[in-house]
Amino acid sequence: DEFFSSPPRKTVRFGGTLTEILLKYEKGETTDFELLKHQLSDPDIKDAQIINWLHEFRASVAYLTKELEQLVSILLNLPWLRRSREVVEEYLGFLGNLVSAQTVHLRPCLRMIVSQFVPPRVTIREDDVDISDSDDDDENVSENFNTCHRALQTVARYVPSTPQFLMPILVENFPFINKSERTLECYVHNLLRVTTYLPTLRLQILDLIIEKLLKLDVSTPQQDIEDAEEAANNSGSEEKSTEEGLFDMEEDEERKGNKVVCSSSERMAHPLAERLDILMTILFSYIKDICHVDGKLDISNTKDLYRDLVSVFDKLILPTHASCHVQYFMFYICSFKLGLAEAFLDHLWKKLQDPNNPSVIRQTAGSYIGSFLARAKFIPVVTVKACLDLLVNWLHKYIDNQDAGANAYCDVALHGPFYSTCQAVFYTLIFRHKQLLDGNLRKGLSYLQSLNFERIVMCQLNPLKICLPSVVNLFAAITRKYQLVFCYTIIERNNRQFIPVVRSGTGGELVQTCTNPLDSFFPFDPYILKRSKKTIDPLYQFWEELSAEDLENLKKSIKKGTSEDEDDDFLKGETPQNDGVVEIAPNSYESNTRSPVSSIGSPPDCYVPYPQ
Repeated sequence: DEFFSSPPRKTVRFGGTLTEILLKYEKGETTDFELLKHQLSDPDIKDAQIINWLHEFRASVAYLTKELEQLVSILLNLPWLRRSREVVEEYLGFLGNLVSAQTVHLRPCLRMIVSQFVPPRVTIREDDVDISDSDDDDENVSENFNTCHRALQTVARYVPSTPQFLMPILVENFPFINKSERTLECYVHNLLRVTTYLPTLRLQILDLIIEKLLKLDVSTPQQDIEDAEEAANNSGSEEKSTEEGLFDMEEDEERKGNKVVCSSSERMAHPLAERLDILMTILFSYIKDICHVDGKLDISNTKDLYRDLVSVFDKLILPTHASCHVQYFMFYICSFKLGLAEAFLDHLWKKLQDPNNPSVIRQTAGSYIGSFLARAKFIPVVTVKACLDLLVNWLHKYIDNQDAGANAYCDVALHGPFYSTCQAVFYTLIFRHKQLLDGNLRKGLSYLQSLNFERIVMCQLNPLKICLPSVVNLFAAITRKYQLVFCYTIIERNNRQFIPVVRSGTGGELVQTCTNPLDSFFPFDPYILKRSKKTIDPLYQFWEELSAEDLENLKKSIKKGTSEDEDDDFLKGETPQNDGVVEIAPNSYESNTRSPVSSIGSPPDCYVPYPQ
């Protein structure tokens, strides 16, 4: 009775059933077919109409061959996402039927789904002129993304080869970096979500995201970010002073508690830094969520993700000079378990000691080892000692091999990995010497004496001449305090050997030789992106200021190594630098002449007339 009393399902308004229209079209009768396309393209199409159409199309997918790709394209452009649940369910059923019967339409289906990975744009027209073009703050955005992922999973279930067709589409749809933060945030979030149900794509997706992050990172040097923040703070304080007196204290307190004020204070002043900050926050959250199940570390998941991240690190990060922030994904995952940190150090150590690797990769590996040992709070002293033993033994063997050879002289081109390792050891000692000596001073000193720094410093390769002056000065002060080695005679000799060069044709301009011959940078220098640094700061070893006594020793020793007639650019903090080189810390040579903000968390530079 219910069946007879219910109205029959509506069919196509023109020319009978869908099957009849398609058969007519095959015979050359196009009138009804054109009317069909017109009705499907109607922007005011109703939910009930869409459901009726889709129901008929599901039963007729066998007819939707490549010749009808224009009709399929209209179907894929139907506004199905922002419709009732019934429309969504019917559309997902249609997609499954279509790709299983006609795999020729797989790519267009995937393109349609991926195009929904960013929030829609709202365009308001007035007299045929666009007056608004902004991100849609649609409350249903999250729900729409869920539906998109359901659609992608449906397609992947019916077509097992989906991943290999999907990856190129994910690459070509990646938004440009000048797109809004919201667009980039949503796209990256959705890419990472794809890895949870298509795990074979995880390595490629991480590769894609980190490559884009790296481009953002190298486009925003740390100095530019700090300058933008300083300018914003200055303009902010000026505005504040003009507004003084307009609000009483209570109102000011209320405004401080306002969420909007808080969020605006977290915004980066530099637009590209703001995008990078948001995307790094998403990447850190992803790493945490994958590695933890119900709040507990899942060893198997963590190891698998670590392998993928190390692979991306080797391919993209290690060959990139002077990136500031992106490499912290390795720092973060290594903090979850000491075994991971040790595995990462071992991985870098193998890169460093392998003579088959290019010299520049070996040097960068040395920089990563030194910076990681110095800055990672979660690495215990016992691991630091084990690494120092490895590095120092390798240095002594290197010196043994060179002493008898014809190349036993100071040359960066010949001995780059050696100098990089020396700098890593010196840098680690600067940051970790207190912990190494903590508890039992005699035992600690005995350990440091066993490393035989004197032989390394005194060798013919002369590492003190090549390493960064700021590192050398602090190393010299610390080793002198504990009577491990006296470096100042060598520093003075290196200073005396320096002869200024006059470049012809420039009016006798004085030109110093390169102050950073190793082209050094320390990859884990302070992290300055406001939101994502909350993840890093608890794990990070900031620079602790030297005691007054140590500082006095340092000043005395520097004066000792400076002669009267050497009052040149180095003393004024205007040391010529290699373009694009990040020094021991942000602005290591300029830390005393610029805003103090830039040197937070880094060793102070001591100006020595000390050209390398």
